[in-house]
Amino acid sequence: MSSSVFLRGVLVTAEKNIKIYYNKAPVLIFGLLFPLFMFFAFYMGRKIELSVFLPGFLAMTLFFTSSSVGPLITPWEKQAGTYERLLSFPVSVNTVILGDVVAGSLFGFIITSVVMIVCAIFLDFVVTNIVVLVVAMILGTLCFASLGVLLASPSVRSPSHIMMFSSLIRFPLIFISGIFIPLQELRGTGRILSYISPLTYLVDMFHAGLGGTSVFPFAVDLLVLIFFICGFLFIATLFYKRNMMKGL
Repeated sequence: MSSSVFLRGVLVTAEKNIKIYYNKAPVLIFGLLFPLFMFFAFYMGRKIELSVFLPGFLAMTLFFTSSSVGPLITPWEKQAGTYERLLSFPVSVNTVILGDVVAGSLFGFIITSVVMIVCAIFLDFVVTNIVVLVVAMILGTLCFASLGVLLASPSVRSPSHIMMFSSLIRFPLIFISGIFIPLQELRGTGRILSYISPLTYLVDMFHAGLGGTSVFPFAVDLLVLIFFICGFLFIATLFYKRNMMKGL
């Protein structure tokens, strides 16, 4: 398959996903409403410095928006009987996976950008390093969109089962990643667990981009997020190909 055909397949798959799944209820609830409710629950009425809370809130918004599309696509299409028809076209599994990732990434990037603009208008914060912030958003959306696709890899046809499974993975991550408790204050087991969460490194990059104090060097955050992106995509590809061989 030539690179132009491969790229066209990725873009067409992503376009299909955007048209069908952006307005689905689970995507809107987990991608938009949940981060908003978490903001009101943990910030409003409490004396928390905005410079400490805002990077974590933006990272949480990007995390949930980017990872909310992927878990829905494959099980929904398997339930509707369109997944097999998609694979009958001249596309590979890699094309389908990357198309799902692109759709999730765009959703996360757009929504997080809107939230950031609204916060800039109504809240007093300053972007100190726009390059770090943009790099963090791009890598973050790719990372968590890849995670969303990986979460959809189990061979089930019910979207509700996948959404429940993805919630069991995603919700614990927000509590060990320096969103509600700064990384500098985490000790013992909590600090060790934070190292295995990709969200930790995104929060750290947002702190660096918004004038806060980062824990890790920029190069470390960058390389770790790239490692997680490659790891999620590699494992997702293995699961999808295995399911195809089993006829699932």
